[in-house]
Amino acid sequence: MVDIKSKREIEQMKEACRITALVHKKMKEVIKPGITTLELDKIAEKVIRDEGGIPAQKGYPSGEKGIPDFPATICASINDEVIHGIPSSKIKLKEGDIISIDLVSYKNGFNGDAARTYGVGKINEKSRKLIEITRQAFFEGIKFAKAGNRIGDVCHAIGEFVEKNGYSVVKEFQGHGIGRSMHEDPGIPNYGKAGKGIKLEPGMTLAIEPMVIDGKPDILVLDDGWTIITEDGSLSAHYENTILITEKEPEILTII
Repeated sequence: MVDIKSKREIEQMKEACRITALVHKKMKEVIKPGITTLELDKIAEKVIRDEGGIPAQKGYPSGEKGIPDFPATICASINDEVIHGIPSSKIKLKEGDIISIDLVSYKNGFNGDAARTYGVGKINEKSRKLIEITRQAFFEGIKFAKAGNRIGDVCHAIGEFVEKNGYSVVKEFQGHGIGRSMHEDPGIPNYGKAGKGIKLEPGMTLAIEPMVIDGKPDILVLDDGWTIITEDGSLSAHYENTILITEKEPEILTII
């Protein structure tokens, strides 16, 4: 069942989204060669807590026996890591790397979710283009995120744009509704058929998140039970925002 937020709930949720956007602004400033992903994680947690929020991903249950809960504030996924990379003091960013940062802030009973892929220092044209295509796929998708359209219209637009440009979308993971829970209905895959799925209504809040691979779409799970990598070693990028369906154009809540 899809939760329709009231005006008051939306205003409360905007605060969590603002904090998430602030963290990404800080990440853009501090990501550089030599910094560790654990240092990034500590910086992100400080921003969230200084703003009165809670890092929602920290302690998020794996749902699988023998796999510990997620231990960090951010997912930090480097190069061929697609999503859910675990920050570590042993992982230092290098010139030319790309890193996807995914994070969720919680405040006032609501969540705000956003992801970005950043270049570390000077990156090559191949990496730059992948990041830009992934970002643009999000904006191609939300052109259809309007009341009266179907969720499949958004999904189809993302997948069509990505594949038209010679890239692959990750099919095993998807975007989602978001609000009081981090993951709510509906599921929002990055591919699909236009005209299918639930009808979009004002008050819906959605986390739309293209995950794009510069190679084949196949993925693997590392032994930590969390980190997802590309099977063929190709680079991957991730771009996500929490949006609000309105009577007119969608409102992006995690950009400031």
